[in-house]
Amino acid sequence: MSKIIKCSDLKLKIYIEDTDFQGVVYHSNYLKYFERARSEFLSTNNVSQTKLRKLNLAFVIKKINLEYTAAAELGDNLIIKSSVEKGSDARMIFYQKIVDENNKEYVSGRIDVCLIDLMTKKPQRFSDDLLLIFK
Repeated sequence: MSKIIKCSDLKLKIYIEDTDFQGVVYHSNYLKYFERARSEFLSTNNVSQTKLRKLNLAFVIKKINLEYTAAAELGDNLIIKSSVEKGSDARMIFYQKIVDENNKEYVSGRIDVCLIDLMTKKPQRFSDDLLLIFK
């Protein structure tokens, strides 16, 4: 088993556009929040998704497993907590959860992310720089 790396927390506030007519966060928005946190991890580690796309490479979701435990509401301040481990030279496994300042959990999940060649749709090995993060 490879080492699990703690990522920086991402904080956000729930606004009206995040919610349904009852003021409850719409379930798919949690996926967006997780995506933002994963993108921040890449950016923090100098992995440019724009540069990758110019090389016909992109990160894609291979598998998602989510568990919803509570509903966030309009005005809530949330924290997206993430950690990541190397699944292979072309796959990362993110363990993510969304909590509030009191550590009340709203949703948790495991998200497998792969790097693929956009032309062939085949997995591609991570750059050496990215692989060094997991050493």
